[in-house]
Amino acid sequence: MTVPPARPALPLRDELVGIEPYGAPQLEVPYALNVNENPYAPSPDVVADIARDVAVAAGGLNRYPDRDFLALRQDLAAYLRVESGVELEPGQLWAANGSNEVMLHLLQAFGGPGRTALSFAPTYSMYPEYARDTFTGWVAGHRNESFGLDPDVARATIAELAPTVVLLASPNNPTGTALPLATVEVVLDAAAAVRGGCVVVVDEAYGEFRRAGTPSALELLARNPHLAVSRTMSKAFGLAGARVGYLAASAELIDALRVVRLPYHLSAVAQAVARAALRHAPALMAQVGSLRDERDALVGWLRGHGLRVADSDANFVLFGMFDDRHGIWQGLLDRGVLIRETGPDGWLRVSVGTPQETAAFKDALVEVAGL
Repeated sequence: MTVPPARPALPLRDELVGIEPYGAPQLEVPYALNVNENPYAPSPDVVADIARDVAVAAGGLNRYPDRDFLALRQDLAAYLRVESGVELEPGQLWAANGSNEVMLHLLQAFGGPGRTALSFAPTYSMYPEYARDTFTGWVAGHRNESFGLDPDVARATIAELAPTVVLLASPNNPTGTALPLATVEVVLDAAAAVRGGCVVVVDEAYGEFRRAGTPSALELLARNPHLAVSRTMSKAFGLAGARVGYLAASAELIDALRVVRLPYHLSAVAQAVARAALRHAPALMAQVGSLRDERDALVGWLRGHGLRVADSDANFVLFGMFDDRHGIWQGLLDRGVLIRETGPDGWLRVSVGTPQETAAFKDALVEVAGL
């Protein structure tokens, strides 16, 4: 009998052996409230406008897209002028396939072997993966008990580690906590003192959901050329399926990202979708207002039932504490409600949905947790 030849081994990097790919459970359930999506689909007029622009783009798909997507960058600058009151030139904007790729570009440009990226936990679980994939050292400091960041701790940690990249999510994921600009300024000052330079990235993926009076780090860009502020069209715009994220920074920092990006990384179709959606920003932002109201009401309801709830400026709520959070998560799933088992031990995270979805979550939680 002929013995089949042994299959050759794959030379997988040692640090990737046994690693599961990132991702929340994808399950068919009546109420999916686990990945912080906008629960409202684009309206028929937005869909029609997107379809028209995509049809035009499709007529030229035999050609490569505009690799510098200047028209989209102009539209993003106009949007941020209205949304945050900050004047930016198109050369200060960058875009990619979701804010995930924006972050990867940042670590490719400013991280690498022998360099360190720093953040403060609990925070977004993809950050250490960006570091791993770019051979960048990773260090996670700690937030305080209310999930804020102590400025003195941040300053001392930066002075000790001398990172080349500091990642700050604000509003933070999974806690929803926004950072005061004064804290961001302390981090920027500490980063400016790092020999060789240090880029501070404020990840505002949920920035449009911030409560009234909570400023954006975009306001600090003019006097901090080592600051980058990341946003996405996945959340507030309800375009998670389009995969468009973007970044505002100094033109010098943006030029560094252009060096590491893959050629033609943002398709003509994605550019067309994003530009069409930006024309409808006022209507889409009206939905953001209703989600803010739904979030604030949910926070009040959870606290009224005796649970601990983190202050949230995002479109999700972190709540607890539970001795058996997995049991609570499973009990909700058994009732058709999928939330996220993430964050510190004992806590769970629920995305803000429609009033009907929130009501289903409340009913299920009362039954499972005996509230």
